Amino acid sequence: MSYGRFAQVYDQLMSDVPYDEWVSFTKNRLHESSIVVENVADLGAGTGEITLRLDKEGYKMTGVDVSEEMLSIAHQKSIQHQSSIRWLQMDITNMNTSSTFDAVVCYCDVVNYITEIHQVQAFFHNAYQLLTPGGTFIFDVHSTGYVQDFLANQTFGTVTDDISYIWFCEEGDRPYSVSHDLTFFVREGNQYERFDELHYQRTFSVETYVGYLQETGLKVRSIHGDFSDENGYNEESQDRIFFVCEKPYK
Repeated sequence: MSYGRFAQVYDQLMSDVPYDEWVSFTKNRLHESSIVVENVADLGAGTGEITLRLDKEGYKMTGVDVSEEMLSIAHQKSIQHQSSIRWLQMDITNMNTSSTFDAVVCYCDVVNYITEIHQVQAFFHNAYQLLTPGGTFIFDVHSTGYVQDFLANQTFGTVTDDISYIWFCEEGDRPYSVSHDLTFFVREGNQYERFDELHYQRTFSVETYVGYLQETGLKVRSIHGDFSDENGYNEESQDRIFFVCEKPYK
């Protein structure tokens, strides 16, 4: 997938996303860590919105993404904010780094783009390898109920002066999967440029994710729904499920 044009409009499209809720949830969970958290990796960092916010909170951040275009925008932001974030271009299911971190986070639908079980396993393995003993791994996914009841076979759209889109969301051919067919119209002077995107996402049950996390060697510390600090979730009524895991001491 080419992220060139999409990366340029990504922040406009995501302007209403509650990034501060991710940051607040992260801080609360990291305060519960068995070790002092200083170095944090943000996997699937995109244009760096969450990475930058965590950097402002005092964490030493590394942002990782497969898209050169996304990372270019993130890097420019970090220069403007005079931050010392390190940016790495890597596929989070096939990482090659000797760096280790006190915590690893992965948010905002990133894991739902990992649609094959063997890739999910590889991703969990990479997260395990990145963590120091006692380190925390946090990620979120769409709930199965959200995919089935809110996304599948729905149409969404918006119109503004600068950017408009229509989004067809079709049920996929595998359980809890959806295909996103998006058409954008972006204002360029007095004209509008059209471009199209096709995205595919899939989620799995909480039990499936837990099984593969445990198989990797990670301890599931708590599971949360929709940014709640309470340990507990409902796959049918809550949209987003958060997993908080720990790499055990040997």
